[in-house]
Order: sequence, then structure tokens, then C-alpha cells
Amino acid sequence: MTMDSTLDVYYEFVMGLTREAAKVITNSIKLRKTVDTKRGDWDLVTQYDREIEEIIIDRLKSQYPDHMFIAEESAGNNSPDLTDAPTWIIDPIDGTTNFVHGFPHTCVVIALAIRKEVVIGIVYNPLLEQLFTARKGRGAFLNGEPISTSEVDDFSKALVCFEPGFIKIESMAEYVVERLRAIIKVAHGIRTLGVAALTLCYVAMGAVDAYHIEGPGIEVWDIAAASLIIAEAGGVVVDRVSGEPVDIMKPRAIGAANSKIADAMVKIIRETDERVDQMKNSTH
Repeated sequence: MTMDSTLDVYYEFVMGLTREAAKVITNSIKLRKTVDTKRGDWDLVTQYDREIEEIIIDRLKSQYPDHMFIAEESAGNNSPDLTDAPTWIIDPIDGTTNFVHGFPHTCVVIALAIRKEVVIGIVYNPLLEQLFTARKGRGAFLNGEPISTSEVDDFSKALVCFEPGFIKIESMAEYVVERLRAIIKVAHGIRTLGVAALTLCYVAMGAVDAYHIEGPGIEVWDIAAASLIIAEAGGVVVDRVSGEPVDIMKPRAIGAANSKIADAMVKIIRETDERVDQMKNSTH
């Protein structure tokens, strides 16, 4: 069996599993949730996060006992290393705070990495029936239809998504405020959805031109699947410091429609952070 045909087998199996797991979101969105806090009130977990993760991992382990797993709820605060072995990277509910409030931007996220390269990416919001998929080298799709990033290459014309919630963390507060202020001054508009994987997919479909996500609780499972989907749609996901392709195990990411938009956002954030550092140093 060729690698492509093997990937097709993996893909078809996990697609069925994704739809099965997503029924938990659909059936529980209006139900009472038991909510626990992890790193802070921006980082929540419910009984349904755990239920979905258990469904996905148990079924995949049964089908592929030699495969490895990196999953949000079982990983805790320490994400395992990514090895060359086939590894399923899972976020059972991305956008848990949205899910708790019944805000319909939440999704199941599954990626498969082989030899440390993501080869399958699935992001599924069953509440809005948005199923984003990609296989390495075969394009990106929304509900089976091809998608591509926007043609916007002027940052002043860009619609940008940004997550301001980490302003609650003292060490990040000034950086978040100043980055937000700088982006608002230059971009065409700014939005926030509170769900990393789905927002990255909105870059892939051309609805958003750039998205910056970084902070405690943002891990490989938030960006692995969507990074492949963006790349297959013609966009880029870069490290916000170096501007180089992002290391999915150290996600401080900018997803963008193209390199020009990504470079502009890297520059804005770098210059803003330098100003914040200077202000901090001048007060000491």
C-alpha cells in the first residue's frame, strides 16, 4: 500500500470518528456543564471535553495500536514530545469558553503527523456545519468544496483576528494592549472569536486575512490541523518573532493569507514589543 493510499485509509476512518465525536457537542451545547478551571478563567474544561477525547483516543488506539497521541486533556500542562511515529494531535473541544456559553464557534480538532510533519488536518464545527479538511499536497476544503486564502496583500485592507483575553495575565497585559492598539491603527478591521483552530480556518477560506494567537494554554493541538489547512489553501503560518514557518510544538503563531501580510504583522508586533520593553526598562 502506498503512502497516499495509507493516508486515505487513516483519513476515512478519522472522518467518521470526527462526526461521531462532534455529536457530543451538538447534543450538549444547551445542557448544563460541569466546568473546571486549568491555568485561569480563560482556560476551561468540561465533562464533554473529556468525553470526546476519550471517544477519539479509544477508537484510534483500537484501530492503530502502534500510533502515538498528543491530546489536550490527557496531556495536562506538559505536552509530550513529537516523534517520527504516526501521532494523532487532538483538541476535543477548541473554544471551550464559547461552548460553555453556547456561543456557536467551537469545534473538534484532529491532526495526524508522520515524521513530525502534519499530513491530515480536520477542524469541524458541527453547530454551524463547517467541516474544514486537508491532506498534505491535496488542497484544503470546506464541506468538500475547495477553499483558498484571500488575495489581500495590503495590511491596511486586511481583516485581522486577535485574541485579547490574555490581557488578564499580568506578564502579558502591556504587550497585548499595545499589539491590539497598533493593529487597530493599521488594519481595515479587527475581530475576535475565541477559538484558535476555527479562526485559522477562516484565514484559509479567505474570510480573515491574518490571525495572531499566542499565550498560556495555546498548544500544538490548537494549531496543528489548521496550519496544514491554511498551507493547503495557499496561506502561511509563521512564528511571530522570526517570521519563519511556525514550530507547531512552540506555537506563537501568525496565520496569514500570504507572506506579505504575515511579514507586515510580524513587523508590527516586533516593533510594538520593542516599545513595550523600552517602557518597562525606563521605569526600572
